[in-house]
Amino acid sequence: MLKLHWRSFEVERTGVFDRIIQTIGSAIEVQDNNDKLAYWLSNSSTLLLLLQRTLKTTGAAGLTPQRRRSTAASFGRVFSGIRASPQSAARPFLGSRLIGGLGDLRQVEAKYPALLFKQQLTAFLEKIYGMIRDNLKKEISPLLGLCIQAPRTSRASLIKGSRSQANALAQQTLIAHWQSIVKILTNYLNVLKANYVPSFLISKVFTQIFSFINVQLFNSLLLRRECCSFSNGEYVKAGLAELEQWCIYATEEYAGSSWEELKHIRQAVGFLVIHQKPKKTLKEITNDLCPVLSIQQLYRISTMYWDDKYGTHTVSSEVISSMRIMMTEDSNNAVSSSFLLDDDSSIPFSVDDISKSMTEIEVTDVDMPPLIRENSGFTFLHQRKD
Repeated sequence: MLKLHWRSFEVERTGVFDRIIQTIGSAIEVQDNNDKLAYWLSNSSTLLLLLQRTLKTTGAAGLTPQRRRSTAASFGRVFSGIRASPQSAARPFLGSRLIGGLGDLRQVEAKYPALLFKQQLTAFLEKIYGMIRDNLKKEISPLLGLCIQAPRTSRASLIKGSRSQANALAQQTLIAHWQSIVKILTNYLNVLKANYVPSFLISKVFTQIFSFINVQLFNSLLLRRECCSFSNGEYVKAGLAELEQWCIYATEEYAGSSWEELKHIRQAVGFLVIHQKPKKTLKEITNDLCPVLSIQQLYRISTMYWDDKYGTHTVSSEVISSMRIMMTEDSNNAVSSSFLLDDDSSIPFSVDDISKSMTEIEVTDVDMPPLIRENSGFTFLHQRKD
């Protein structure tokens, strides 16, 4: 609203956008401060929403090829700018709760500085989003290695059928690493919500994190025979139940499709713990039990499976032979023989996605900060509010 009032979007030259970009760049130099990163993710997404709904043309359309190429260079230079930073303890002034009445904002024909600002702001939003997501990955990665294979002592106690007290202690030890992951997920959820990050972006963070968990656990399972046991399948299944409960706690608004992202490891674990494997046909396995898994992945799990609890066997030799034939056919048809999953670290949204996901909220009952309320240059805001 301020930039519209002062016509900053419509001028050929202005320094206001550079100062905003420099401020954000300085503030996010400390890459492990998730509270500050969440603060600026909230502000940049809301400011980008205002730009999206105010400017008549898109950034790419309004920039010449030479100017588009210079955007990346400008983006890199902002980190050498001023050291100004917001009061991170205060809630974001541009947060989603403080934006309202967007429907009656007039659209303007933006000049180059405003279009460049939108591009730079988009780059910052994507950068901050990626930093928060990657920080979360770093925190849970060491725990994932402990979650793919049950601790030996606890697993042995369960296999031998210990008495209730020892068995309960073993169960508690087994699930501790999974609960640590849940605690980290909850901490991040609370930080993002406290800074009014749009639920759309929060759900994208956790959806990608659960996809990362799926890739790490599933690939580890397929690479380590000791992980493909019946009892280990029970261990991972119990841990996945902890993640499912977290998704329920977080609600679909914030967890998004996180639970569905675990489909590979869920189906692989389902195969490990199912009884009477020799009686299962290939059609039952591929259509009902593990529809997401490829033949290469199913063959890998089937041939590495071992039962350390009941001494049961894997699928029948006929099923194994059929899998080999199908893999040979896939090889002849140039189908990829890789059985490992790849982690997708791309940005899973566009500016349009953000704009469509964020609703307008009236804020006539919200007091303006003293710095703005006491400055005569912002009198028009009082008039708008009245």
